[in-house]
Amino acid sequence: MSSISRTHRKIWLFWTTPAIRDGGLVRMYSGHPRKKADLKKLRPMIVERIKNRAKDYPIKAMIPVAEDVLKARVLLIQGVSTLLNFVPVWTCKFCPEVYIGEEGHLIKTCGGYRHRAKNQHHEWVKGSLNDIIVPVKTFHLKNMFQNVIEHQERFDFDRVSAVVELCLQAGAFLYDERLYSRHLNFDTDVNSFVGDAYMCEEDQRFVARGTLSAWETVKSGVQKLLLAYPTKVCEHCSEVHVGPSGHRARLCGVFKYQRWRGTHFWKKAEVDDLVPPNIVWFRRPQDPPLLLNTCREFYGHAPAVVDLCVKAGAIPPSKYLCMMKMQGLAAPLSAPAVVVD
Repeated sequence: MSSISRTHRKIWLFWTTPAIRDGGLVRMYSGHPRKKADLKKLRPMIVERIKNRAKDYPIKAMIPVAEDVLKARVLLIQGVSTLLNFVPVWTCKFCPEVYIGEEGHLIKTCGGYRHRAKNQHHEWVKGSLNDIIVPVKTFHLKNMFQNVIEHQERFDFDRVSAVVELCLQAGAFLYDERLYSRHLNFDTDVNSFVGDAYMCEEDQRFVARGTLSAWETVKSGVQKLLLAYPTKVCEHCSEVHVGPSGHRARLCGVFKYQRWRGTHFWKKAEVDDLVPPNIVWFRRPQDPPLLLNTCREFYGHAPAVVDLCVKAGAIPPSKYLCMMKMQGLAAPLSAPAVVVD
């Protein structure tokens, strides 16, 4: 009886253990601890593996994708520069707000000079290519797995477009003279893409369709490249670094109350970090010619490139229709008028 009661006692203790009661598992450990790994012996193997990781790059299957992105980027810049001669683009003098239309809207979203004021009317001036395609710069690396760039070495490396740097590390060959020069000026000159001053509506529609297609090609291509090549972005600013680890240049403006700038806080970059969509207010056919502040909840939004191409006659992709509110209600006619000072 004593042996049976002792057995039942062990079973009762086993099933009343919290790990078993909560549905977990009990792991049995050996009474002799395992020997710790000798890091001195493993260090040469780790260093050798880090040196050999460069042999896996560039990935041959991703080289055509990188080359297609470079070609589409040239067509995108050329198409936007051409459409700017026929579609008016406005940008605010005191904030990065952009609007595409005959005249600027009256929506109070301006923060004023150095954000000293809020909910003010914009002061519109003529826009340019950089207002539609926001430039994102990064350091041009000589080798993908080179040493981390220190703060005192920041002037030893050229600053190029982040998309171009990503394509270069992916193995793309810069064969276009407009994308390559002796001084590594990878950014295309705007003046080299001056469109025809006289272009019919059919030609404008053709250019708009090609520009919109190039925009989608760049976005989809960059998304594929980001799955294979590491790219970092700062959590507090728009700094982008293409490489396995971010640089150590103290250029982050998060410490705005200090006299010096701090180091960046890196995280994994997304497509919008390298190719910012630059969302703008979109005027639909059912909207009034001048967008008012009182009816702002009825208006839609769209990326600046998409809005520019749609204004030139292109058909927007279906994935942007929800953002643009194409089938949304029009603003009520009884909305009070807005008086501009």
